[in-house]
Amino acid sequence: MASPLIISVSGLRGEIGATLTPDVAIRYALTYSQSVESNAPFVVAYDGRRSGSMFADVICATLNAVGRDVLYAGVAATPTVGVLVKSLKASGGIQISASHNPRQFNGLKLFSSEGRVIPKSEGEKVLNAYRNAEADSNWNPGWVDVESLGERKLIEDSTFAHMEAVLKTIDVELVRSKKFRVLLDSNNASGSVLGRRLLENLGCEVVICGGTPNGDFLHTPEPTIDNLQSVLQKVVEAGAVVGFCQDPDADRLALVDETGRYIGEEYTTAICCKNRLQKAKANGESAPFNLVINCASSRMSIDIAEEFGGSCFRSPVGEANVVDLMKAKNAVFGGEGNGGPIDPAVGYVRDSFVGMAQTLEMMARNGQSLSKIANDIQGYSIVKRKVALPQGGFQKVVATLSEAFANEKQNLDDGLRIDWDDAWVLARPSNTEPIARVIAEAPTEERANALCDKVVELMKIVD
Repeated sequence: MASPLIISVSGLRGEIGATLTPDVAIRYALTYSQSVESNAPFVVAYDGRRSGSMFADVICATLNAVGRDVLYAGVAATPTVGVLVKSLKASGGIQISASHNPRQFNGLKLFSSEGRVIPKSEGEKVLNAYRNAEADSNWNPGWVDVESLGERKLIEDSTFAHMEAVLKTIDVELVRSKKFRVLLDSNNASGSVLGRRLLENLGCEVVICGGTPNGDFLHTPEPTIDNLQSVLQKVVEAGAVVGFCQDPDADRLALVDETGRYIGEEYTTAICCKNRLQKAKANGESAPFNLVINCASSRMSIDIAEEFGGSCFRSPVGEANVVDLMKAKNAVFGGEGNGGPIDPAVGYVRDSFVGMAQTLEMMARNGQSLSKIANDIQGYSIVKRKVALPQGGFQKVVATLSEAFANEKQNLDDGLRIDWDDAWVLARPSNTEPIARVIAEAPTEERANALCDKVVELMKIVD
């Protein structure tokens, strides 16, 4: 049975030939284009998946058929699309990607003219327009005559602007002087397009695993410890000081240290935040040093903010939510615990290349190995579970959990989060799968598991 089409305020995702078909992509791209008043071109790209070029052709042709011009980047990382939209003054962008999902999936992620994933309010308009178009047999796509057709132009150098933006945020000469040997695991997806260029520009000797962006993944795409077992030993064999492991659209980054230890995704944003605040203090920048993470991310970034006299704020899960709060709080850095650092100096998009540059700069400036840097950050145990949604719906889950934890601190910004002084547990419906997620963090794995076990048990009672 095919997985259902998942549609959210930032895009859609489905299984090729089943729930995600060319006609779905056409209708979605059209309703998005109709929501944008500007007549400037759209940027279109894909993450290297085998189905990506097909959907790119369909979407570019569709936009041209309603009189819209397209700037085509070919294979490009999601954060690169954000930089292109902003630097080329485009109306918006469409990135064709299923993020960390397997090769039978693909999707469309929408960007606003700011070069960020479209905000919730704009996304809701597109989502409602798409559903209305599906239900209206008389819906007018807005096809134009031959004299009014749009044009498709290839972006000759899709990565230069992004690379330059990242390089401006760090001490390039310092990193170059170290001549680091690094391993880049792009898994035959879009990350290699800019990844090799950026790391070589930083004076690194680069060993690449999966450097051909053709979508033939060498391992299951999500950069978790289970999926990266084949990569850990390669870091040691290569004599690399760090392993950088990207997801297919390169907005997430997991770290592997010089011993082949999986440092992981949660540490990526934390290390970047610490490097940014260390530099701010050293350069005499004036406070406040505000950080933003989502409510499912590790409290490591909160500890780091406090260490440097700053504040760390939590948003609901989702890149658009993190970005909204970053802008509201004028945050100097932010991100999500899935390995997605966000540097406003580069763009309001999760960015693995920001993660690589910030990590290398911290290693170079402090003269420390990645293992030492990670060990110096107070770590916590995070446990994550997936639970089938009960028939009673998630609101009944919230009611049951709220009653069971009536004496504890609770937050309903995104599902239900329950906090203690040194631990927390979150239950929330997934935005990308028909499940609920239960996440707990505590000083020990035993306690984190116990918190998850209790919540899962209560959810089963609801069912």
